[in-house]
Amino acid sequence: MNKPFHVYIVDADRGPRDALCSYLEAHGLTVTAMDTAGELLRRMHRTRPDLVVLEMALPGMSGLQACQTLRGEGDRVPVIFLSARDEEVDRVLGLEMGGDDVVGKPFSPRELLARVHAVLRRAIVPPGLPMLAMAPVAIGPLEFDRASRCLRHGERLHVLSTVEYAVLAELVSNPGIAISRERLLAASHSRSEGLMLRAVDVAVMRLRKRIEPDAAQPRFIQTIRGHGYMFVPASAGEAVAPPAQLMPVPQRSRRSTPSGALLSPSMNTV
Repeated sequence: MNKPFHVYIVDADRGPRDALCSYLEAHGLTVTAMDTAGELLRRMHRTRPDLVVLEMALPGMSGLQACQTLRGEGDRVPVIFLSARDEEVDRVLGLEMGGDDVVGKPFSPRELLARVHAVLRRAIVPPGLPMLAMAPVAIGPLEFDRASRCLRHGERLHVLSTVEYAVLAELVSNPGIAISRERLLAASHSRSEGLMLRAVDVAVMRLRKRIEPDAAQPRFIQTIRGHGYMFVPASAGEAVAPPAQLMPVPQRSRRSTPSGALLSPSMNTV
């Protein structure tokens, strides 16, 4: 018998939270409830769940800060944010901070259950899919390993978030073909009508920082204006520099910089 998925629900509003826990448990999930982001981070170091349902506006450390901490530690556990305001800026911020979906309050338990299952489906390799059929894809000096959901550069490894993986997998599976933002949204999120196409742009922005030699002038993920994006693989023999974030930081000699000298502000611009 398969072990049920384990879900953490982090929300200080105990009444609705406990009702949601009971509903999810009645539908076959194992659920652990907690009040604060601090408790979430402590528990994550002991028992890792399959998914976290996380209120954005928690007392003390917010849910956004907690997710940012997890992503900074390299933890890609799927996260569904709950937002009381359900405004576009909150949904965009939740996705930019590494969330996999954002649900506005109030919501029906049935809808949240559907989103939980959708995110879990994207977070695992589909049952019965042969690993050999998911051969790594070259992206310049990087390899996109679809089986392990990682980007590799030599011995260096970067695990993609669920949304990043879904968007990149859809693009590299269709090289040279313009993929609409609507299609990418449907591939990377549980449903399109609760989210805006900006979510796709956020995911592409994060991917470009990971794979492009210059994210401001993308080589591999190109924009098709008014439509979406296209993956353009490198041609045979084409030399492509690694992403800027993988380049070694040049060591500055102390003798070459006079004491008291200031760096030009233009050197710090993004």
